Amino acid sequence: MTKTAYIGVGSNLGDKVRNCLEAVVRIDEIAGCRVTAQSGFYRTQPVGVKGQDWYVNGVIVLSADISAQDLLKSLLAIEITMGRERKKKWDSRIIDLDILLFGGEVISEKGLQVPHPLMHLRRFVLVPMVSLAPDLVHPLLKKSMGELLVDSPKEDQSVVPMGVA
Repeated sequence: MTKTAYIGVGSNLGDKVRNCLEAVVRIDEIAGCRVTAQSGFYRTQPVGVKGQDWYVNGVIVLSADISAQDLLKSLLAIEITMGRERKKKWDSRIIDLDILLFGGEVISEKGLQVPHPLMHLRRFVLVPMVSLAPDLVHPLLKKSMGELLVDSPKEDQSVVPMGVA
C-alpha cells in the first residue's frame, strides 16, 4: 500500500545545496519510491549546538511502496555513500536524511521514531513542511503543520529562504 512520506534533507558541510540535491536524486532512485514534491531550500541556524556552520534544509514528499523500516535503511545507506560519519550527536554532517512522517503511521522502535519526535520544535523542518502541506495534521499532536509552526520556538532558529529548489 502506497504511503506518502515526508523526508527532511539537510547539510552543513561542503557544497550544501549540491549535497541536498544529490540526496534527493538518490532518494528518487530507491526501489519503490518516487519523489513527488520538494520544498525550496532554506539557510538555517544550527539548533542545540554552538560553533557550527549554518545548514541548508528542505523537505521532500515521497510516494513510498516500501515499509518505513526499509525506507530508513535506504536513507542511512545514502548518508553513508555520500560520506556521512556519525561521531557524536548533532555533529556537522555532509547529509542528514530524516523520516518526518510516513502516512499517518505512528512508529516507535529502536532507531525509528515516526513522526520525528522533534519535528514540532524545529522551524527548519516546519517552514518547508508548511510550504508543502500547511493543513497536514500531525498524527500524534492533532495540529496542522501551520499551527505547529505558529507554536514553535523562534529563538535561535533563523530560517532564511534561499530561492533554490
